[in-house]
Amino acid sequence: MTSRTPSDRRVLAMALPPLPPSDASTVNAFLDAIWAENGLAQLSLDSYRRDLELLARWVSQRACEPSARALANAAEPRGALLGTDRAGLFDYLAWRAKHGYSPRSNARLLSALRAFYGWCLRRGMRSDDPTALLDPPKLPRSLPKALAESQIEALLAAPDVATPLGLRDRAMLELMYAAGLRVSELVNLPATAVNLRQGVLRVMGKGSKERLVPLGEEAQHWLERYLATARPALAGKRALAPLFLSASGEAPTRQQFWQLVKRYAAVAGVDPDKISPHGLRHSFATHLLNHGADLRALQMLLGHSSLSTTQIYTLVAREQLKQLHAKHHPRG
Repeated sequence: MTSRTPSDRRVLAMALPPLPPSDASTVNAFLDAIWAENGLAQLSLDSYRRDLELLARWVSQRACEPSARALANAAEPRGALLGTDRAGLFDYLAWRAKHGYSPRSNARLLSALRAFYGWCLRRGMRSDDPTALLDPPKLPRSLPKALAESQIEALLAAPDVATPLGLRDRAMLELMYAAGLRVSELVNLPATAVNLRQGVLRVMGKGSKERLVPLGEEAQHWLERYLATARPALAGKRALAPLFLSASGEAPTRQQFWQLVKRYAAVAGVDPDKISPHGLRHSFATHLLNHGADLRALQMLLGHSSLSTTQIYTLVAREQLKQLHAKHHPRG
């Protein structure tokens, strides 16, 4: 199977027919409901919307193809999503596999579909759940990739702190590593989230769950310098809410932060292909465990709702110990 890039898949999606109005209304009602019930983050809601709308458009196209096997009730006024049966979902998953969608992407899709059709059942909009016998794809277990502490030091020292943007970048990198933030949490921080007197950061995580994270001396030092000189220079006379500002006075995007991490990795001598903004969060967790941190405390710092999510880092630390033993023990 030929692997396709995200841009290839966007071209495929553009070739599908527009979203039927009845499906647009159903998707909006579903997203409003799960936001109210579960408090899902906007990124999760956007992901659910993309997955459901793409399925509805694909089903609509299939319903118009005389050579294709008819999808049960797909052409009914109630919409493609509500009329799709289990066989139709099987066909759709096969189409996605053919066009290079990853198992992880399909697993996320299935999660969205189960939430959607479960909501439809509760509302009496369907009498069955077409996802009931669909098994999630098997995902390869991949351990989070953490940088060595020496690599982190080189990366943090890479920005030119003599410039306002360089000082901002140093403060962002220090905070990302010191607090183990998700990149979306970092770029969306308001200036009011920082309490320098108490040395803590108030973070709004997934599902609108708030947590307090200690800053650490280094991160606090660079934040103080940024807030004293660089941020006023970037804000000018404007009263701006975001903690970190771009040259235009807006918060940097996740994509912009990704690019600056890659750029500073090259300066620091770290392979840019082996680092990502999330890698700083992984490094934060791994280094804390290596230095004896408690797993429950780490769970709270990372904002994980389940301890099982945090336990993956114990496997990372164990793997690093095995590599250390193999490298340095005379009988390794």
